[in-house]
Amino acid sequence: MTRVLVYRAIGLGDFLTGVPALRAVARAFPSTEVCLAAPAPLAPLVPLTGAVRTFLPTGELEPPPWSGPAPELAVNLHGRGPQSHRLLQALAPRRLIAFASPDAGVDGPRWRADEHEVARLCRLLDESGIRADERDLDLAAPSVPPPRPAATVVHPGAAAPDRRWPVDRFAAVAAQLAARGHHVVVTGVPAELAAARAVAAGAGLPDDRILAGQLDLGAMAALVAAARLVICGDTGVGHLATAYRTPSVLLFGPMSPALWGPPAGRREHRVLWHGERTGGRAGDGEPHPALLAITVAEVLAGADELQRLGPQGVAGLRPQP
Repeated sequence: MTRVLVYRAIGLGDFLTGVPALRAVARAFPSTEVCLAAPAPLAPLVPLTGAVRTFLPTGELEPPPWSGPAPELAVNLHGRGPQSHRLLQALAPRRLIAFASPDAGVDGPRWRADEHEVARLCRLLDESGIRADERDLDLAAPSVPPPRPAATVVHPGAAAPDRRWPVDRFAAVAAQLAARGHHVVVTGVPAELAAARAVAAGAGLPDDRILAGQLDLGAMAALVAAARLVICGDTGVGHLATAYRTPSVLLFGPMSPALWGPPAGRREHRVLWHGERTGGRAGDGEPHPALLAITVAEVLAGADELQRLGPQGVAGLRPQP
């Protein structure tokens, strides 16, 4: 069997925005072994795409652990190169699909800085002769049960400081939602445990509501898929809410949701973004002004609006397994 290699060795949100392109490759080569090179923590989610036969755990900008004959095709979904292009060129694939990079000697589709990430990756394939559907973002049902069914997930962390809404505001939101009968849990990666504890303490939540540092991505996906509501910033957890059509209030800044947000027209997401009316840059380790412009009242209003719609009022909340 011939093999195709797809390279997307970056984080959770990047992986999830690449799912439509990954599935397009699998559809175009149905009798081929599609191999995905991506970070090891993503392993629980890879089978949920239905597109990958072989997972190759790979660090960012590290060579994929490829063995055997050269790939029939290598698809670079990592970026515009040249470093990632050269990693794949070293495997001598018969064909390379990648964005144009003069430094790497690649003449492919042109990179557009003002394009949504999902659209960008799908266009890369479309212009290379492989039809891709930007709407194909839903993941299959998780293979593990949710650790807390029907919870409201408050996720205060983000990889970059300028994307972190203040902890005291998350706590204020969590307190109000708990008072309205939500089973609020606070999530995060191990490095965000202190922030999660601060949110729980500020909201008056017991320690057993702190799930930060306890869940791998399979359990996190199950939690989000079964959640009543998700409140978070521009993070991978927000993309999980998109993948499972879970009602969510998403706080954006500095990046525009036009570049990284959920698809337009989905009624299950409320996106808050004040970038058009806020300028400047965040200070060192500080949230971006666009994020600071979002108020607790706005977040609660978004949550209330989604709850008023209810399951029958939000179109297609859960993809079918």
